[in-house]
Amino acid sequence: MDVIIIKKLSQEEIDKIGLKSWPIWEKEISRFEWYYDDIEECYILEGKVTVETENGGKVEFGKGDFVTFPKGLSCVWDIKEAVRKHYKFK
Repeated sequence: MDVIIIKKLSQEEIDKIGLKSWPIWEKEISRFEWYYDDIEECYILEGKVTVETENGGKVEFGKGDFVTFPKGLSCVWDIKEAVRKHYKFK
């Protein structure tokens, strides 16, 4: 249940999903717990993050990464550099 998918998108893929029209979320350097009630897709515009899952896994991502978080994921966000991202819940 804690599979986080990270990939790079081409400009064509970004345009196709209408990513630039998604809301933007920003957060300063911090550390907090989070639970996903639904699937979230996000595109990191700025920043660097490590997400720690409850089974002890760690995933790092940053600027230019497209990240998908599964529904039901409990994790800790450790923001190393202030984050700015487009996001959408499914």
